[in-house]
Parts: sequence; C-alpha cells; structure tokens
Amino acid sequence: MLENEKAMEAYLEQVCGPENELLKRINRETYLRETMPHMLSGHFQGRVLAMLSKLISPKRILEIGTFTGYATLCLAEGLVSDGIIYTIDINEEQEERVRGYFNDSVFSNKIKYLIGDAIDVIEMIEGDFDMVFIDADKKRNLYYFETLINRVPSGGLILIDNVLWKGKVVSGSVDKQTQQVIDLNKTLAEDKRVEKLILPIRDGLFVLRKK
Repeated sequence: MLENEKAMEAYLEQVCGPENELLKRINRETYLRETMPHMLSGHFQGRVLAMLSKLISPKRILEIGTFTGYATLCLAEGLVSDGIIYTIDINEEQEERVRGYFNDSVFSNKIKYLIGDAIDVIEMIEGDFDMVFIDADKKRNLYYFETLINRVPSGGLILIDNVLWKGKVVSGSVDKQTQQVIDLNKTLAEDKRVEKLILPIRDGLFVLRKK
C-alpha cells in the first residue's frame, strides 16, 4: 500500500464509527495468527457493512466466507431483534476460535455458524435472505449470485467483495483470476434484476439491490 493510501485509510478510520473492543481483538489476533490477515474486512469496511445492514434492518442475513468473524459481527449490528445471520466457512481449523468470538459477542444467539462447502450448506438452509454477503471462493461468485438472487426479496441487498482485485481489473492484466473478476463484473453490470454500484473501498465492494 502506498503512503498516501495508508494515510487515507487512517483518516477514514478516524472519522467513521469506532471498533468495539471485541472487533479490535479479532483484528489484532487475526494479524498475529493468520497467514493471510488481509482477508479481514477491517475497521472501515466493517463500518460500511454495519451501516448497510442498519439501513435495511434485515431479519435474515447469509454470509458466505466467515474467516475470523469480523464482518459477521458487523453485519449482525443491523439485525432486527429476532433476526439471524447464517455464516458459512469451510475451514474447520478456525472453528473453535471463531465460535469463541461469537460467544463473546452480544449477538451470540443470533449467529448460526456453519462449517462446510457453501454449495452444500446453502441448500440446507430454508427461506429467503434480506441481505447476502459473498466473500469466499472467487471462482464461485457468479454461481452464488445466481443461486441466491431468487431468494432475496425486492429491496434486499447482495454484496460481493474483492471485485476490483487489487486494481487489476483496469491494469490490462490477462491472468485467469483477473479475467474471472472482470467477467463477473460485466455480467452483474448487465443484469436488469438489480440496481448496482461498486464502492471502491479496500478491494472493491459490489452492492446490488434487488429490484
């Protein structure tokens, strides 16, 4: 990250809402223990996720890709009193620690943490979702979108992370992963079932509102 980008990130974090102590702990421990800590949503994007969730007051949220649970807790902030968030991750090795974070939160009774392949787990969850956050295997992003679009009501949100792919979507790069992200973005831009925009925060957040 360039110096001016670091300065901007620090400034944005200063002028948005603060992290609570549990989120600070997850942030710190993720950077101490994980080999790819940059996968964490982090302070500013976490506040964006919390704000979007609070704006629509969802009753049911689906998150694909829990990692260490930071984004899960941010999204849970907007849930209605009897709301629930289902969060799916395939990594069993992190399960005990992440469950510990969830148990320490005020949302412990609203979080359903499911371990397994998201393709299989999604089929086992009945009902619709007011909000979906897709932040897992990038090759499957379009599959997840197509699978879930009919389970999101009008006015609901689907969020997809990492859609700027470290700026490679405009760099002329032709590697396979970059092309997959470019193809995804093009397909979503042309989809008439949703209103859409990309927020250029961190690695790019696609916000899609079901018409």
